Amino acid sequence: MIDPSRRTVIASGAAAAAASAVPQVFAQAQPAGAVPGLPDGTKVGFYEKGNVRIRYAEIGTGFPLLALPGGGLNSRIDVWTRAVINIPAEFKNDFRVITMDQRNATGGESSGPVPVDDPWSAFADDQLGVMDHLGIDKFCFFGNCIGGPFAMKLMERAPQRIAAAVLSQPVGHGAATPDYMYDAGKTVWAKEMRERRPEISMETIEKYLHNLYRARPDFVYSVSRDFAKSCQTAMLVLPDDVPAHPLVASIDVASLCPNAEITVFPWKDPPELKARTINRARTFLKRYQTA
Repeated sequence: MIDPSRRTVIASGAAAAAASAVPQVFAQAQPAGAVPGLPDGTKVGFYEKGNVRIRYAEIGTGFPLLALPGGGLNSRIDVWTRAVINIPAEFKNDFRVITMDQRNATGGESSGPVPVDDPWSAFADDQLGVMDHLGIDKFCFFGNCIGGPFAMKLMERAPQRIAAAVLSQPVGHGAATPDYMYDAGKTVWAKEMRERRPEISMETIEKYLHNLYRARPDFVYSVSRDFAKSCQTAMLVLPDDVPAHPLVASIDVASLCPNAEITVFPWKDPPELKARTINRARTFLKRYQTA
């Protein structure tokens, strides 16, 4: 027989081992207003890997939908409040919506190194890492603004995991303002980044921005046109026409990708047309849900 004191030691050791096996970061429901832009009942948590820490949020049930907000390098959760479609609020009754602050976004709570050599892949690593952390293999995707390049890189990196994608107002190359994203990153995000983390040199930041927006200075920055021609993922493009989201980028995606559709343009006004477009995006994504 095991004496009572030894039994206590064994039980305590087993409990400690079990605790150490459980991830140290959990998603917890936040009170209303805790994270601007999120509906009541949203759960917020953190994914950590090495020196990368990503804040994510989820709401709703059903097939997973990874939804990434706009804002360029300041893509963060609260941007949804001023997006043309607030996906967590609009789609929470249709999908299990997961969103996140991107790494090093000003005002967000995600952080990590500045990955100069392959920045688009680093973003994809963070996004796929969050989904792995949540135990999600296959999912739909909705990307606004910079979410367009994010979508294309995810399709290149993990095509078997993306059931379908909506690219809303995607960022891309425009001949009239070819350096728009580079310049915006340098004048806004870089200044804020240096204020937060002065140990990161301006030289490093300029190399980072170069490899984001100038190393592949055509199309949607994150992938090549050749990849787009071979991409088999179903996608729906909601076009825009401003310097950050040139109409030609949306047309190129829809023209090159074999299984892409595109909506009418413009579609944000009047309200009835916007509502139909939102419903079309919802119906499109539901078409590709899998068990």
